[in-house]
Formats: sequence, C-alpha cells, structure tokens
Amino acid sequence: MKLLHTSDWHLGRNLFSVPLLDHQKVFLEWLIGQVDEHQVDAVIISGDIYDRSVPAVETISLFEWALIELAKRTEVVLIPGNHDSATRLGFAGPLLEAARVHVRASVADLARPIILTSQTGDNAQGSEQIQIFCIPYLEPAFHSANFDCERSHAAVLSSAMDQIRDAADFNLPVVVVSHAFVTGGVASESERDVRVGGIPDAPVSIYQGANYVALGHLHRPQELSTPDGMLARYSGSPIAYSFSEEGQVKSVVLLEITSQGTEAILLPTPTPRPLSTIRGDIDDLLRNAVWQGVEDHWIRAIVTDDRRPDRPMDRIRERFPHTLQLEFAPSNAALTNEYRAVDIATLDPVEVTSQFINYVAGVAATEQELTLIEAAVERVRIAQA
Repeated sequence: MKLLHTSDWHLGRNLFSVPLLDHQKVFLEWLIGQVDEHQVDAVIISGDIYDRSVPAVETISLFEWALIELAKRTEVVLIPGNHDSATRLGFAGPLLEAARVHVRASVADLARPIILTSQTGDNAQGSEQIQIFCIPYLEPAFHSANFDCERSHAAVLSSAMDQIRDAADFNLPVVVVSHAFVTGGVASESERDVRVGGIPDAPVSIYQGANYVALGHLHRPQELSTPDGMLARYSGSPIAYSFSEEGQVKSVVLLEITSQGTEAILLPTPTPRPLSTIRGDIDDLLRNAVWQGVEDHWIRAIVTDDRRPDRPMDRIRERFPHTLQLEFAPSNAALTNEYRAVDIATLDPVEVTSQFINYVAGVAATEQELTLIEAAVERVRIAQA
C-alpha cells in the first residue's frame, strides 16, 4: 500500500507582500505528477489546506482543480486544520466521498474508518487493506465540552483516540491523520499560535495503536520519537512561508505500508525561490561579491550601520530586487532601537493586541487587560469552531 502524505498548503497565502498562489500551483502540478509516477493508493492532506477560513475565489478554484486531478488518479483523504473552516471544507462531504474524496471535518466521523484497498497488489495473493482514521483540528475551548474532558489539546485528542481505538480492527494497519501540535515537534514562525484555548501541545503517546500518524500544523518536515511500532511524521509545508524556514528542504512523505512494517521516503518539493538573509552595513551589502549567489533570492536584509542610511530599502532592491524584509541592528551598542518588519498573520493575536496597547499607551498591558484580550480571542475561536 502506497500513500503520499502532505500538509499545510496554506493556499492563498502571501509571503509578506508577495502572492504565492502561482508558486502553490507549481507545487500542486508537481504533486499530481508524483501520484502518476509512484502509483499511490491515496493522498493524505493533514489540514491547513487554505490560509484563511474564508478563502478568495481564485484560491478555491485552484483547490477545486487540484482535487479533480487527484481524484482522477487516486483516493484523497483530507481534514481541516486550524486555518480552515471545518464547516466550509466539510460541505458536500458525502457527495465527494462518492468521487473518492474523503473530507473528514466532523467529530461525528472520528470512529468511522476509511478502508482502502491497494490497487497495485497481487490479486492472486489478495489485495492489501488499511484503515485511515481522521482527527480534524480540535479547538479545546469548544470540544472539551463535547468530550466532557479537561480543556487542553492533550485531553481532547486523548478522547478522540479512545473512540478510534474502540472502532479499529487491529488485524489491519491503522493510519491516523491529525492536525495538532505534538510535544517534541520543532515549530517555525509561520504557524499560527494555538496557545489560546488550552494547553497547546500533546504527547505523541496519545496516538498509541496507530502504525503511522500523518501529522499537520508544524511547517518543518520532521519525524517524532515514538513508542515501538509507531511512526509519526510532520510532512511540513510544501513551500517556505517565513525566514525561520530558510534553508529547509521542503518535502512530502511517500509511505509504503506492508505486513512487515512502514517505510517512509521524503520527496523534495519544487523551490519557487530560495530565502536568504544578508547582514552588514549598507555599503557592504551593495558591493560585496559574497552576496552574488543570492541576488535573485527572497531577501531579509539586516542593516548594521550605526545611523540609519538614506532610502535603505530602495537602494538594497537595486541589487536584490526581491527583498521582502528590512531590519536595523546597529553595531553601535549605544543604539538599542531595532526596527523589524513582521508578518502579522503568523503572530499570536493576544501578543499583537498587547503590543498595540504598549505602543499606544507607552506601558505594558495589565493582567486584567490580558485576561480580557484572551477571553475575546477565545470567543472568536469558539465561534469559528
């Protein structure tokens, strides 16, 4: 049985001011080609298909095209992540299932397995089968009441896995698809914080009983240390969405599941344009030959002049036309002000609001103000869930 595991497409996302939809289409075309080349039995998408809960029309059109092309070739299994609207993504789920697209967006489907039969096995020896169970992103502030459990990610995920273990046939391999922050995973700046709404992470031991755990949420491709007999991986995002992912090799996971075990191979995804950080005074950045190899990259420029130079962004873009981020880090220790562009879409909303209070009032937010902010953000999360 061959599976392709991918996640965190974030269709419709910008990298600072640069739209990435064309680059995301290049990835999807490549992914469709990998399905053809490796003759996989299913594609698993572990959440955050869209970058926002109400995506633009052209973003929906791209996803629709990708689903049609994938469904012509293989089964598709997908769940919503914390960026997606479970209601919108789950619309017409039963109808799509008839077309080999399994959208599992509701906790009502936790114990309902997707039984896949290999299309490439030796029929004379019997086709191999696996079970896939899906756990969409579970907002603790909302789902803890449904599960009658503590308000934490670990508690709601444990309750979900209890239902799955009760329903599973352990004579067949079990794959669990989940969008969550699992303890031991290494985060990047481009993931939206899930701290509000309960304790943010959960131990990988929660998924005990699965042969493979197809994780989504963290953008760095990584394998987690797991109990014996279980493999858990974040496929990571197919494209770098922040400079914290600079130098990462993005990939999807090609899985082969047999009675002897599970083998995972990483398939590197296309790189639309590398990300590079350059650092130095303005004259060095404009003239030093050491930066010749990155002139066509997306650039974060850290300018170290003791005094802010004239028109720094315009001048840097004359040599590095794809400069996106400009920071000032004066080498003069007496100057402590640092100016940094940030991508506000990736920040914790509580942090953004408290920083705004600090900026406007000149003092840090009080504990009472932070409590009010957290309560407001939680109400929004519950409404979205």
